[in-house]
Amino acid sequence: MARFEAVLRAGLVPRRLPFTVALIAFAVLSVQVETGLGGDWLADFDERFTYNAVTGLSALACVTAAWRRSDRVAWVCVAAGVLLWGLGDVYYTFVLEQRAEIPFPSLADAGYLGFYLPAYIGVGLLVREHVVGFVRSLWLDGLIAGLTVAAIASGVVVELVLRSLGPHPGLHAAVATNLAYPLGDTLLLAIVIGLASLSGWRLNRTWLLVAGGFLLFAIADSVYLVRVATNTYTYGSLLDLGWPASMMLLAAAAAAKPSLVRAGSLEGRRLLVVPALFASMDLLLVVVDHWVRLNPLATSFAALALAAVIARMWLTFVEYLRMLRATQQEAVTDPLTGLGNRRALIADLNAAAAGEEPRILLLFDLNGFKTYNDRFGHPAGDALLARLGERFRSCVEDRGSAYRLGGDEFCAIVRGTSTQLPDLRMRIASSLTAKGEGFHVTPSTGAVVLPEETDDATEALRLVDRRMYQEKSSARALGTEGAGVLLGVLEARDPLLATHTGLVAELTLAIGRELGGVAPPESLLRVVAELHDIGKVAIPDVILDKPGPLNAEEWTLVRQHSLIGERIVSRAPGLEAVGEAIRATHERWDGTGYPDGLLGDSIPLPARIVAVADAYEAMTSGDRPYRPPRRHQDAIGEILACAGTQFDPDVVRAFLRVIAAIDSELPLAAEA
Repeated sequence: MARFEAVLRAGLVPRRLPFTVALIAFAVLSVQVETGLGGDWLADFDERFTYNAVTGLSALACVTAAWRRSDRVAWVCVAAGVLLWGLGDVYYTFVLEQRAEIPFPSLADAGYLGFYLPAYIGVGLLVREHVVGFVRSLWLDGLIAGLTVAAIASGVVVELVLRSLGPHPGLHAAVATNLAYPLGDTLLLAIVIGLASLSGWRLNRTWLLVAGGFLLFAIADSVYLVRVATNTYTYGSLLDLGWPASMMLLAAAAAAKPSLVRAGSLEGRRLLVVPALFASMDLLLVVVDHWVRLNPLATSFAALALAAVIARMWLTFVEYLRMLRATQQEAVTDPLTGLGNRRALIADLNAAAAGEEPRILLLFDLNGFKTYNDRFGHPAGDALLARLGERFRSCVEDRGSAYRLGGDEFCAIVRGTSTQLPDLRMRIASSLTAKGEGFHVTPSTGAVVLPEETDDATEALRLVDRRMYQEKSSARALGTEGAGVLLGVLEARDPLLATHTGLVAELTLAIGRELGGVAPPESLLRVVAELHDIGKVAIPDVILDKPGPLNAEEWTLVRQHSLIGERIVSRAPGLEAVGEAIRATHERWDGTGYPDGLLGDSIPLPARIVAVADAYEAMTSGDRPYRPPRRHQDAIGEILACAGTQFDPDVVRAFLRVIAAIDSELPLAAEA
């Protein structure tokens, strides 16, 4: 084997030379058989030498053409089958033809029958190597067609062979050999049909040649068996060219440029053509069997084919049910996030509006997403939407359903009442918030309580959309983008301070929700809380991080940070109200604060809320340069003691309710 490969690599035997010589020999043989050119001498020479040379060269061509390819083992198997057939013919020509009585079976039959098994194995290996994307329905089509062809072949060829053996042939080697030929050819025909079915009945050049070679071999063999059974066969007709021609087609297939066959699929009416056509043939055979008895092999093949047709119909039905479910799911699903789409929302909203159990419709539109999309690109934007969608789903799924309406709009229908709305709104909105270097995405929200506010789905959508855009317009008026830039500056200047302001913002929003209708808009509270310490960027680190007490001069400088913060923030369009509140975050309820000594209700409410949240977070946070953190209860006691002097009493009461609610959830969180 190694020497043979070395010969091929050295170029001593060109890859296509055996096939070319075989083609020339076949042409000479064909001309002689058809015209009688050269007389008896050339006819005898061609029968003994040229005929067998074509077969041997075809086997060699299969090996040389594919030797350097990954499918060479498959072609070696095919070549082995061709060679065995050729050796059987050589034995018959040079040994058996010289005898007065030819034995049956003989070594020639062993060679002829030896063709089938290596050929089957070779085709199986070729299918594994070159066919991708197997489709179960096409395999069943091939099985149906193959069994039907086998039934027809058995009803014709096998029947004639059986009749030629007499009424009671018995079971012996001669009978087995006679039956082996038509059965082998029947399986070849089934393989040809199976090959065609794998690609949806669209074969490439290689598979056309393979199928053509097997088909021609089976036809030649079957016609030969029929003629032998009817005692009408003589050498020298077109039939005798069928075997070498089939070997040549197999060699041509090996020489063809290999390519993958992708299993096709049939749709529409074409889906029924194969099972309907072949089922009709099988039904005809079963009907004919009532008047003209066929052999059991033919009726068995026909019955198996009809069973395969039933399985094919069932598989088609199951596949269409699966496709229908998938189509129905796709029709109500957003492809990017997997959430429900607008169609799903409308269906669920109609049901929620008509029901008696209270539901809350929430609509969210992402602020800052366009900036993120423009800066990082659309693929990154889609990835962010997918992540936010997953968080949104996880947050909502225990109380209701989540939807994406397209673009950066999300929607939810959840169980809840108007008293639960503030908490649900805050919790769900937080799942659609994303912060990072250079971006800050937050949602504007609209909400409607069903059926309390309306029991009409169209009206609910109109209301929630209007409320969401009112909040979005309010956020724009507050200069959200400018606030995001300033927050980015704060994060870059002092990450610990930015973390502190983030915690203050969360507590501030919770207190605002607890205050209810008197509280300022959440968008205003959030921006004031996040930027209330922006003025500290102008204070030297040596003062902010001083481990000991500050002297009078240093305190004077530190107390300027609220004024500095106002000046910084007020330069951003839309943040004037935020700047005013930041200036007052260190005023006191009793009028002894700074910088303006404001008293009681004259202090902006956002500043009063932030003052309480800031004091609690400052007392309970990590070690400060000048003191260790206080215990939770001590900090609460300090704030309660300062109610009415430093802090607004109403704000302190709201703060205490928030802390009580948080404390009541801690044991549950610990158990979870």
